[in-house]
Amino acid sequence: MRTVYIEAESWPLREAFVISRGSKTEARTISVTIEEGGFAGRGECVPYLRYGENEKEVIAAIRAQEAALRDGLSREALQRAMPRGAARNAIDCALWDLEAKKTGQRAWQLAGLPKPLPRRTAYTISLDEPDAMREAARRASDRPLLKIKMGGGNDIDRLRAVREGAPSPALIVDANEAWTPDEVRPLASELAKLGVSLIEQPLPAKDDEALRGIESPIPLCADESAHGLEGMRRLVGLYDYVNVKLDKTGGLTEALAVLRCAERRGLRVMVGCMVATSLAMAPAMLLAQRAEFVDLDGPLLLARDRAPSLRYDGSEVHPPEPELWG
Repeated sequence: MRTVYIEAESWPLREAFVISRGSKTEARTISVTIEEGGFAGRGECVPYLRYGENEKEVIAAIRAQEAALRDGLSREALQRAMPRGAARNAIDCALWDLEAKKTGQRAWQLAGLPKPLPRRTAYTISLDEPDAMREAARRASDRPLLKIKMGGGNDIDRLRAVREGAPSPALIVDANEAWTPDEVRPLASELAKLGVSLIEQPLPAKDDEALRGIESPIPLCADESAHGLEGMRRLVGLYDYVNVKLDKTGGLTEALAVLRCAERRGLRVMVGCMVATSLAMAPAMLLAQRAEFVDLDGPLLLARDRAPSLRYDGSEVHPPEPELWG
């Protein structure tokens, strides 16, 4: 018989995290622990308002599966029992961790994957006025890859300021749906001159079709437009990359399927995260092995991380030890 524990937690940020839709000063996470036979598996999720989620409803959705989990609900059955989203992610990752603990195998072995290696992660610069973003970029200028939050309006001035503060790093620009169709081509042309490597979600997801036929000099990546296996086909011809996040796919199980589907359809892969602790990043390290861009900097944005945690050497993030996950 299994026992299920659910905990809502708050993690203060080093500084305010700002995107085009708003700002926050703490990361709110929900962790699930499933105990069985002296072993405990853990998973963590972040309810995300953009996708209609809130903490209360996510906890209720997890509690609704407690009886099934006590009776031995499998990961495969979980995919049918719940829709994708944060609640399923926490349970799914906890079940992966529990199976690893019970069998004495690592999660990557259970998934039939090679042993994971350290990967370089992006580091996020929040949306702000150009002068503030210049200073934030200057402080992070020794990192090899920066992800810059944009918000419409004076984005070119923001990016120029970032480049002044950090002349060397590769850059990802994340518009978080803030641009209009008429802005994509001219903004992309200007950003290309500033050495931007990737543009993430330039338009609101509902306006995706406007990207068809636009020849951007910088590859485009779907984030808010890409969730799980459903809808992958329609991204072809609109985007070059897909950002795979565990909270969107509803866990590692579907995320691995999304990764394989993207590769079959000729979409390249970015692996991203919500702002959360190392427990949320750890399963994503399995996906990061096959991603061209990795954005798993959540713990770097926190004032403190949970223990045990992932090991970060600057921008190099190491795979989790078994004590953390998997």
